[in-house]
Amino acid sequence: MRIATWNVNSLGARLERVEDWLSRAEPDVLLLQETKLADNDVPVLPFEIAGYEVAHHGEGRWNGVAIVSRIGIDDVVTNFGDGPIPEQKTADSAEDFNPFDDARMIAARCDEHTVVSLYAPNGRVVGSPFFTGKLAWFERLHTWLAETRDPDESLILGGDLNVTTDDNDVWDAEKAHGGTHVSDEEREALAHLREWGMVDAFRLHRKEPGRFSWWDYRAGMFQRNEGMRIDHIYVTERMVPRVVWAEIDREARKGKPTPSDHAPLVVDIDETGVPFDAGWEGAMARITARAKRKK
Repeated sequence: MRIATWNVNSLGARLERVEDWLSRAEPDVLLLQETKLADNDVPVLPFEIAGYEVAHHGEGRWNGVAIVSRIGIDDVVTNFGDGPIPEQKTADSAEDFNPFDDARMIAARCDEHTVVSLYAPNGRVVGSPFFTGKLAWFERLHTWLAETRDPDESLILGGDLNVTTDDNDVWDAEKAHGGTHVSDEEREALAHLREWGMVDAFRLHRKEPGRFSWWDYRAGMFQRNEGMRIDHIYVTERMVPRVVWAEIDREARKGKPTPSDHAPLVVDIDETGVPFDAGWEGAMARITARAKRKK
């Protein structure tokens, strides 16, 4: 099985790109984040034509998560099973921010696996109410795992978690120091999931630094590979021997119309899927050559 996660930064704006990528990479399950659609506005037909069904949890202009699968979708859970998110939300201000008012979590059974698509809050500024809400959201995720899941089951968590595991996931730890995504508190929240029994599937096969999944749109950051790995796929311990390949498709971050600022992260389970050139070898060679010319 091939499973992938991708923050598409608006499914409406990137639908053609998503369709093309489904044809390119042929995932069995694709976890989407930041769809920015209400449930009734999801373009289901293009996915059905491609052989996929969709489970979506969204609110409209912001957030939104989905599971796209060609191996079945059953037993859907949204918002950690805590009930629907409010239809009329308060203003998105520091004083009013509540991460549980947002569409950030959807889970389902796909074939033998429980899969979860997650979109963690950004946090904005360390120490702010948005940051406190982010940590509370991670704690709710951990509680949901502890209360409803089993570390011995076939469980896959994927999504934009808006946090790096360590400094290998950051282009420059000194420049990023003091901001969100790299703070000790956020990294401890992610480590708490691993302590429960989850394993970083990407790092099972990709040990090298510099493989990032997000780059800011600001000029040159993508070309210089000044990014972060904030998108993750975690699996339970029992699935570790079954993970046979992992990659981030850098090529999906290129081209026109404007791509998402995230690239898909892909993990193969049991057997490798269709091959594709993720573009890293050529990119790193160009970056190294430019660095030498500057010296």
